[in-house]
Amino acid sequence: MGAKLRNIIAMLIFGTIGLFVKNIDLNSSEIALTRGFIGGITLLFAMVLLRKKVSIEAIKRNIYLLIFSGFAVGLNWIFLFQGYKYTSISNATLSYYFAPIFVTILAPFILKEKLTLSKFLCVLMALVGMFCIVGVDRINGGSDLIGIAYGLLAAGFYASVILMNKFLKGIDSLEITIIQLLSATITLLPYVLYMDSGKSLNISLNSIPYILILGIVHTGIAYLLYFSSLQELKGQTIAVLSYIDPVFAIIISAIILKEHLGILQIIGGVLILGSSFLSEILNRK
Repeated sequence: MGAKLRNIIAMLIFGTIGLFVKNIDLNSSEIALTRGFIGGITLLFAMVLLRKKVSIEAIKRNIYLLIFSGFAVGLNWIFLFQGYKYTSISNATLSYYFAPIFVTILAPFILKEKLTLSKFLCVLMALVGMFCIVGVDRINGGSDLIGIAYGLLAAGFYASVILMNKFLKGIDSLEITIIQLLSATITLLPYVLYMDSGKSLNISLNSIPYILILGIVHTGIAYLLYFSSLQELKGQTIAVLSYIDPVFAIIISAIILKEHLGILQIIGGVLILGSSFLSEILNRK
């Protein structure tokens, strides 16, 4: 299977996450915990099958960043899944794609990158897009606004993961992902047990297939396909293909969940995705 096809399949899988999360009868932290654990185990199993060697020294050198970024991954999932519960998949997904904009804003302070006029215009474009979406949702009620806020929080933590990963040195992307998933699981476990008063997860039989698919397919298999394609594709190709995810998520939500998108929301979505795309291209250049 070619690298481009692997990347496209991964993006299509990512685009259906919201659909599965909405069918899981657990709170967001429990979904994030089970996803991290099942996904991490799946990738560990794949690593054994692929006979990949573990670089212990590289892991030791990067251990603190890996743990902190893993914790951020867990919080990122919690807020994204909360967003799905409060608003439409379209709104939560578009809010989540503010992450590249956050990276653009923070990069001058953390990575010492210059904030050029073109990048500033990308940020402005994304903000106008968000105002378009929020303006519509203020009419629909407070629930949508809460969902969008959760989506933006998720984007913030995802942006922090992107920035922390910039400082990781000499370590394989698959190893990074496995450690981040497992550290997310370990850091989320005490929180979930505390919130659940020490009880075991009360998983309904109907939710089990969705949880397994979310962990094995959306995390284990999709991450494996995605990261294995990165080494063979150009940066701009990766940036372009990454937008299959939100577009497919919006199409799926409209067809299956009958979620309606108004003209102003479509304009807002185009502005956010367009600004994120341009921001990524400029950052890669």
